[in-house]
Amino acid sequence: MKNQEPELVVKSGNHTFTKDQYLHWYESMLLMRKFEERAGQLYGMQKIKGFCHLYIGQEAVVAGAMSVLQKEDAMITAYRDHAHAIAKGVSANEVMAELYGKITGCSKGKGGSMHMFSSEFRFFGGHGIVGGQIPLGAGIAFAEKYKGTKNVCVCYMGDGAVRQGAFHEALNMAMTWSLPVIFVIENNNYAMGTSVERTSNVTDLYKLGRAFEMPSFAVDGMSVEAVHTAMEKAVQHARAGKGPSLLEMNTYRYKGHSMSDPAKYRSKEEVESFKAKDPVEIVLKTITDNKWATESQIEAISNRVKEIVEASVKFAEESPYPDPSELYKDVYVQPDYPYITE
Repeated sequence: MKNQEPELVVKSGNHTFTKDQYLHWYESMLLMRKFEERAGQLYGMQKIKGFCHLYIGQEAVVAGAMSVLQKEDAMITAYRDHAHAIAKGVSANEVMAELYGKITGCSKGKGGSMHMFSSEFRFFGGHGIVGGQIPLGAGIAFAEKYKGTKNVCVCYMGDGAVRQGAFHEALNMAMTWSLPVIFVIENNNYAMGTSVERTSNVTDLYKLGRAFEMPSFAVDGMSVEAVHTAMEKAVQHARAGKGPSLLEMNTYRYKGHSMSDPAKYRSKEEVESFKAKDPVEIVLKTITDNKWATESQIEAISNRVKEIVEASVKFAEESPYPDPSELYKDVYVQPDYPYITE
């Protein structure tokens, strides 16, 4: 009797995910992981300077969203933004060059780690001001509604940002105007070194959206399947003209808040407990359990990712720094209005 062909799908709740989807998730998250690990090494070598916030551990939050979103949809986030930019389509070369402060970076070397940007891929940052991107995300969604598109805006923030007044103001306006925006709280348990429990008696952050009668849900941010499912519902809701949603993605960063943070406020046991739910390893296990890829095929994915990351380092190393004249460019944009003259 011949061996039966392995299943090409995995059911998660009412959802069915294919072999191709899992392979795409794995390669996407592995690229985020390896890029960030390399960035951390380069920061230690002083090749990258300034601030640098790594995304290691949180990859499922972006990967699960990208398997739902379309190219025309907008994305905006805070300063832990390297993975978001890469997932949205910005090349690893441009992101690494931006980390190096080179002119070939996606923000022409002027933004650095915290201010990635790409109008081509509708990625609107990278913002260093805590919570500063939240009203901007609502504004981008307002523009989409005004223009009559079906595009949505996904607005990411950390758990610390929800204590800002701008968060509540943006949620209020988004509901009042039924804006097509999905607010995503990446709750990695710590605002810098301060735990969620020390900042408010409301620790289930999704409940904050209920004050505005906004559809609000808690999501396992370590599960790419759970993220995809939640995002799909929120995106469909927004595209149908029914307004915003708030998703609290419960996730975890394995490294400190930034490269200067030794993260001594956490126990090793706590960190290890979350590593046991590592999203990259869980997706890989699903692939291997279903025999969807051989060892050589998995190794080929790993090698391909490594080549992309190393090529980005070479690209950044060989790229020039901005000319001093760039200091005066891109500060203001001259609108193309017929009644405005030089």
